Amino acid sequence: MEVKNCRGCGRLFNYMGGARLCPACKDELEKKFQQVKKYIYDNKDASISQVSEENEVSIQQIKQWVREERLAFGDESLVGLECESCGALIKTGRFCEECKKKMAHDFGNLYHKPEPEKKKDPRERARMRFLDQ
Repeated sequence: MEVKNCRGCGRLFNYMGGARLCPACKDELEKKFQQVKKYIYDNKDASISQVSEENEVSIQQIKQWVREERLAFGDESLVGLECESCGALIKTGRFCEECKKKMAHDFGNLYHKPEPEKKKDPRERARMRFLDQ
């Protein structure tokens, strides 16, 4: 176990992995997330800056939640992020559906299927062998 300073409040805490936040700051962040989620649900046409201002959460944090697929904007919303691969407008995640399909196809082709073993000719074993001297 490591002891680190919390990025939110600066207190020391036992770091177990993930975000470098103490349990109190993680709880506070989760409360903010629930607040933002409810706000987006109630105000479907709100922009990211409006959501940020009304809920006192940074735009960067909102984008992180969208990239993690914890938040999603509705189809009727004008708000979205760019696909990290092609730049298309998406409502949640990191990649658009087309790029996801392409990556899945490309990853599937990375693994070579093992070639079946060639069956040995039974006559090959029965042949007489000579040693050169």
